[in-house]
This record gives sequence, structure tokens and C-alpha cells, in this order.
Amino acid sequence: MHNLMLILASAAEGEKPAGPMLWGMEPYVIVSISMAVLILIMVWKKVPGMITGGLDNKIAAIREQLDEAKKLRAEAEALRNEYAAKIAGAEKDAEAMMEGAQKEADAIVAKAEEDSKAMVARRKKMAEDKIAAAERDAVDDVRARAANAATSAAQELIAKKHDAAADGKLADQVIAGI
Repeated sequence: MHNLMLILASAAEGEKPAGPMLWGMEPYVIVSISMAVLILIMVWKKVPGMITGGLDNKIAAIREQLDEAKKLRAEAEALRNEYAAKIAGAEKDAEAMMEGAQKEADAIVAKAEEDSKAMVARRKKMAEDKIAAAERDAVDDVRARAANAATSAAQELIAKKHDAAADGKLADQVIAGI
């Protein structure tokens, strides 16, 4: 505290406070000279060139990355456009396939209707044929029964009305006719 008072008292009287000195130079001169030496060493070792070179390299790398990003973006847009075209083509193909499937389904339905009509007609004809065959069989059966009945009746009538003399006379007529 005492030293501070002395410095303040001497500053009030106009005297410069005594401070550290090197080779008789004030501290600000030493700092100035050391800064000048540092700057000269940096220039001599080409530090600014290294700094600007490093910055230039960094700028070039960033430009390359930007160029690559632009190329990638262009490729991505091309792929997006390609896939959009493929999607549109796929939608058209799907629509065409749906139309084809609808036409095919309509053709199958029409064919099935034709086939069912033909089958109904065949079955109707088969039923008519069966009915006609049953009628023929029934008529033939009736004729056969009628013939059997007529034969039986004729045998009974002949047996009742014909005797041996009538048989002989009939046999003589048949022989004479031959």
C-alpha cells in the first residue's frame, strides 16, 4: 500500500514512476521491437503465405464439395425424373392391364353364357330324345301286349270255333294254294 502511495505522489508531482527497464528502454519500446521482430520472423518463414495457402486450399476443397453437391443434386433430379416417368409408365401399364383384364373377363362371361346356352340346349335335346325313346318303348310295349292279347284271343277263338274237320279243310286250301 505504501508503494502505491509513493507512485501516486510522484505522479502528482509530474515525475514518471520508475518501472522495469531493459537496456535503458521503456516497456512500450521493448514491446514494439519484439512485435516487429515477430512480424519479420513470420514474413521470413512465409507464415502469411502458409495461411493464405491453407485458406486457398480450404476454399478449393469447399468448391470441390459444392461442385460435387451440384453433380449429386443433378443426378438426384435425373433419377427423380426417371422414376417419375417410370411411375407414369407403370400407371399407364396398369391401366392397360386393367382394360385388358376387363375385356378378357367380358369375353369369359360371354363364352360362359354361350356354353351354358349350348349346354341347356343339349340337355333339352337329350331330355326330348329320352322322352321320344320312352314313347317309342311305350308304343312298342303296347303293340307287343296288343299283339299278345290278339294272339291269345285268336287262339281261344280258333280253339272254340275250329274243330278237326275245319283244320283239315284249311290245310287242304293251303296245300292247294302252293
